[in-house]
Amino acid sequence: MEETKVDLLRRLEEKFVAINQNTDTHLEGLVWAKPITYWDYIQTESLLGLQTQRTTLPDEMVFIMYHQINELLFKMILWEMEQVTDSNDVTVQFFTEKLSRISRYFDMLSSSFKIMQDGMDTEQYLKFRNTLTPASGFQSAQYRLIEFGSTDLINLIDFRFRSTIDRNTPFEHAYEHLYWQAAGKDHKTGKKNTLITLFEEKYKKMFLGKMEEYNTTNLYAKFKTLPENDRNNPELVKAMRHYDHTVNITWVMAHYYAAEKYLQPKGVVVEATGGSDWRKYMLPKYQRRIFFPELWSKEELDNWGE
Repeated sequence: MEETKVDLLRRLEEKFVAINQNTDTHLEGLVWAKPITYWDYIQTESLLGLQTQRTTLPDEMVFIMYHQINELLFKMILWEMEQVTDSNDVTVQFFTEKLSRISRYFDMLSSSFKIMQDGMDTEQYLKFRNTLTPASGFQSAQYRLIEFGSTDLINLIDFRFRSTIDRNTPFEHAYEHLYWQAAGKDHKTGKKNTLITLFEEKYKKMFLGKMEEYNTTNLYAKFKTLPENDRNNPELVKAMRHYDHTVNITWVMAHYYAAEKYLQPKGVVVEATGGSDWRKYMLPKYQRRIFFPELWSKEELDNWGE
């Protein structure tokens, strides 16, 4: 039955009384309030004013907007992820639904890399990229948070050092052995380059806090707390595997192929803006980054990313 105006006013009165507010004051405010518009609600003008080129090359605008779209999608992913990691009572249905949403966002990210791969002129890119040094997509803090929130920390440790790290290892020490640290260090001296030094000045403290927070609440940890029957739920397992494969193979390889076009023209390898060996840094078969290892067979693990 449709509510009457009296019913609605009664509900408003109950709402404002509950928060110690004067209902009449709020109703008076509605008299003078402007109607909401799409552009005000979405803040269109602000959003479209965030693109600032450093060069006069037109395709730089494509590059900027595409990466801003990525960051918005990363925020959507974290929004869904945190509803699982912050929950004390996760059901199979809820877990599966959130993983499916997250995977759709990553599916979109993976397929969208064609915008980068085929949507920029190579000559323009190789010119404007010089103004970006030492900045790099490596410095996406949200992407690092997605990784911390997805799996146990050991699965993000450089494969060469995993046997030396366990749950009793201080977070600071584990941080220094994360897989992506290798992309920002001189492999002989261990000295960090400008790329990672600036990144850590901005985010390291926050990263260490999140590493500790997600230590027992990440998606993999939540999965392992479920009853055995729930852990064997076919739809949940399918969603977990799809997410793992999409993030750590499909998305990474889409990024790799785009980089290959621009950074390996005519077989000559161009250094990444951050100075890393982008081929070894990106390829899954080198990184061996797997969020949910127990959900894959030995053969699948042995041939990861091949």
